[in-house]
Amino acid sequence: MAPHMTLATVKDLVRQDLVAVDAVIRASMKSSVPLVDQVAEHIISGGGKRLRPLIVLLSARACGYRGSSHIDAAAFIEFIHTATLLHDDVVDGSSKRRGRDTANSVYGNQASVLVGDFVYSRAFQMMAAIGSQRVMEIMSEATNVIAEGEVLQLMNAGDPDTTQQRYLDVIHRKTAKLFESGAEVGAVLGGASPSQQRALADYGRHLGIAYQLIDDVLDYRSNPEERGKNLGDDLAEGKPTLPLIHALRHARDDAARELIRNAIENGGLEQLDTIVATIESTGALEYTRRLAQDEADKALMALQALPETPHKQGLAALARFAVERSS
Repeated sequence: MAPHMTLATVKDLVRQDLVAVDAVIRASMKSSVPLVDQVAEHIISGGGKRLRPLIVLLSARACGYRGSSHIDAAAFIEFIHTATLLHDDVVDGSSKRRGRDTANSVYGNQASVLVGDFVYSRAFQMMAAIGSQRVMEIMSEATNVIAEGEVLQLMNAGDPDTTQQRYLDVIHRKTAKLFESGAEVGAVLGGASPSQQRALADYGRHLGIAYQLIDDVLDYRSNPEERGKNLGDDLAEGKPTLPLIHALRHARDDAARELIRNAIENGGLEQLDTIVATIESTGALEYTRRLAQDEADKALMALQALPETPHKQGLAALARFAVERSS
């Protein structure tokens, strides 16, 4: 493998593809309705790591794909991700994302929800244009599972009795499913064998879980300037993520447990320092990191089904990046 590969060097493997994806994203966001254009431009200019499109491109190339449909596939995966963010920010009442004002804080909740619908339906237009029944099957199932994950997260919010399993179910559906389907779509386009398609789906799922678990760690231990989010954002929204669930189960005294329970039930950051100290003292962040590393290791194992290529090495580097990043 190539342990020295950075995210930038991984992107260099498919640099021209990524440029083409950005062009397709801009062209496909165009609308004759001015407000759609304005909100869409706000989202596009926000950037992001483009991790999900990158997975589609690398997976297709790792399976020997030489066509151009993977460009459209990478774009529609990013569109689905974007639509969920637009809706998420409204549900969560978020005002910042990646250090910028969210679309809902600039244009209002109504415009954000409706443009989210536009982006979502445009993704399906692009899927249909590829003309692959299998791609449509993968993506229609994925979007349904993601929607269920959003509802499950809503049910868990404010509930201090959320179990680790319930939480892992949410992140599998809400985050990992899109990683999984992106990798699998790349394999389908690349004409991979059924076993390789399954292996890449497994890779994407484990990578997505690892990525989200590290996000949970960074919510309590990161530089807000680097990350574009504030410490404790999940806690402020009453989201019982794994570090909180673990700390609640292993806190040494009743007062600390009660503090965490109240914070989850009511949201708010009044006691953030004390709660972070409890999280630290129970080893909750290290525990969450270990689980993330286990998932990243499973993602690497799944790649053994693929032939040795630079693009496979790029996929492996993404699994390492997911757990080593600081933002």
